[in-house]
Amino acid sequence: MAKKQYAIIGMGRFGSSVAKALSGMGYDVLAIDTDEQRTQEISGIVTHAVSADSTDEEALRALGIRNFDVVVVAIGEDIQASILTTLILKDLGVPAILVKARNELHGKVLSKIGADKIIYPERDMGLRVAHHLASPNILDYIELSPDYSILDMKVPKQMLGKNLLELDIRAKYGCNVMAIRRGDEMNITPRAEDRLADGDVLVIVGHKDNLTRLEMAYH
Repeated sequence: MAKKQYAIIGMGRFGSSVAKALSGMGYDVLAIDTDEQRTQEISGIVTHAVSADSTDEEALRALGIRNFDVVVVAIGEDIQASILTTLILKDLGVPAILVKARNELHGKVLSKIGADKIIYPERDMGLRVAHHLASPNILDYIELSPDYSILDMKVPKQMLGKNLLELDIRAKYGCNVMAIRRGDEMNITPRAEDRLADGDVLVIVGHKDNLTRLEMAYH
């Protein structure tokens, strides 16, 4: 299966954090910003970095934007540019468009014009969004320190019916299952023989590198 390709428009603090996190996970990332200095700063980290005006339909078409699986519009202050960019991406047929909104009203407008997901950076850190993009099974991602994090992972198909002993997540990936959430119930002392059911959520703690390996294995 071909790796997903991501384009991030707007290399402010939020956009660049999403771009860096996705690149760190090994994905192809195109970074776009009108500011040449910003694109130069990120160019050594992402697959491609281009200085372009995202409100120019021809410029986006020339970049082959419609070939990307997901485009994140992370434009900061300029609400008009954010809305216009979203409209153009929709017209060009981009499969999934995620847009950063400054406030609820901006978010409502973006929803109306066809954004697939609205991101409020105060609530959604760039890193969290990147992990959710890379693996739809990841429901939440919380940094405990620069090296360690906790993630909430919806049990993927490959794990259904298996127990924690069979999965052996600690030995294979160096991560620990802290809890299993089933509906409103939270089991904070899961046993090795507990079998996983559809809809269960694993709460896992580990080193970032190990968590990324686990995510990629069950992508």
